[in-house]
Amino acid sequence: MPEVRIEEISPHRRLERVGLHSHIKGLGVRDGRVEFIADGFVGQVEAREAAYYVVKLIKEGKFGGKAVLIVGPPGTGKTALAIGIARELGPDTPFVQISGAEIYSLEVKKTEFLMRALRRAIGVRIREWRKVYEGVVKSIEYRYGRHPYNPYIQIPVGATIRLKTRDDEKTLRVPEEVAVQLIELGVEEGDIIMIDAETGRIVVVGRAEEESSERYDVSVKRRVEIPKGPVFKEKEIVRFFTLHDLDMLQASQQGLITAMLFGFVVEEREIPSDVRGRVDEQVKKLVEEGRAELVPGVLFIDDAHMLDIEAWAFLSRAMESDLSPIIVLATNRGMAKVRGTDEIAPHGIPLDVLDRLIIIRTRPYTEQEAKEIIKIRAKEEKISLTEDALDALTKIAIEHSLRHAIQLLAPAQIRAKEMGRTNVTKEDVEYVKKLFLSVRESVEYIKKYENLLLR
Repeated sequence: MPEVRIEEISPHRRLERVGLHSHIKGLGVRDGRVEFIADGFVGQVEAREAAYYVVKLIKEGKFGGKAVLIVGPPGTGKTALAIGIARELGPDTPFVQISGAEIYSLEVKKTEFLMRALRRAIGVRIREWRKVYEGVVKSIEYRYGRHPYNPYIQIPVGATIRLKTRDDEKTLRVPEEVAVQLIELGVEEGDIIMIDAETGRIVVVGRAEEESSERYDVSVKRRVEIPKGPVFKEKEIVRFFTLHDLDMLQASQQGLITAMLFGFVVEEREIPSDVRGRVDEQVKKLVEEGRAELVPGVLFIDDAHMLDIEAWAFLSRAMESDLSPIIVLATNRGMAKVRGTDEIAPHGIPLDVLDRLIIIRTRPYTEQEAKEIIKIRAKEEKISLTEDALDALTKIAIEHSLRHAIQLLAPAQIRAKEMGRTNVTKEDVEYVKKLFLSVRESVEYIKKYENLLLR
């Protein structure tokens, strides 16, 4: 029997939106050289080259016990650099972003919050061979019976379903549990489905490519080719979990195989260390047996100066763990007090921790770099700018901040539409600039009306 492998697609798809860094596709390195404009980046060549060497160290397994610190003024691409590192490590690399201020939660302890973030940034790809029935649904006939508590209501008590591949056809009689799934999933003739022979769990693979002559511009189900070979076969099912997912499974006393087959529902609560220890042992065993592989990701902690001495002690231990993601920190602080102490240190980070970090610096953007970045952001947000509008936004980026200039793009586009224009003009930019203050203008406003504002 030929080996067939599929990767299950989650039925819950996220609504895609344009984010602040959705244009970042990598570090913009070609043949070992950093291009000035590439993968959504403009400039910061030195910082990107340093990040590229970090990626090489990680891939060669020479980054254990370390972390990355990105320092630079606000709006100089520190978050983008962290995302670029994750993109270079691979498309499946988990990327978890938190702020240093988030650890001060009333729901869980600081160390528990950090541990969850660390474990969410480590993926586990688990493979299992299952005996399944797979094919195109040619017909479904449901059998109904009376509801045990209400004789006036009929419920499905079973079904007969005919599945077909290019080479085989089989008619299956299935019980109530499978019939209910067929109804809940909206399975109809022409769908390609997979039924687990042992559990009865159904997965809708998609819509058969050749089963319907009618085409729609909007289709809910993806179109796939009709399977070959027998209807009854063995298939490798691939599922992706994070270590935090598995921790929650273990904490809820739910088996991994059960969760893989039926999904899981768990409650948010603090997880004991022995539970995580059992998960680590189980994962290591699966990896050693070749049934799973680890996918280390990136944990990005922005505003790292907000972490206190307890959090720094915890992260120092976490860096040395065998199951640890790549930790990337970022800060825009200079000399600052380490929270929880009276010590003044560079970036508000204890010196013994700072000594273990690989530090990458970013620099303020030049006028030409700011202009190119605004053009990229406008293209990403599908905003058409006239040349004078682009010049006006570039001037705002230099005099105030690049971040403020980019924030004015969307309001300027709305204003242009209201005025009946398809392109954003200089007039639109200047109009919305009067409505929204930059940080510098906000400070000037405070100084002007200081005697009227509350302290």
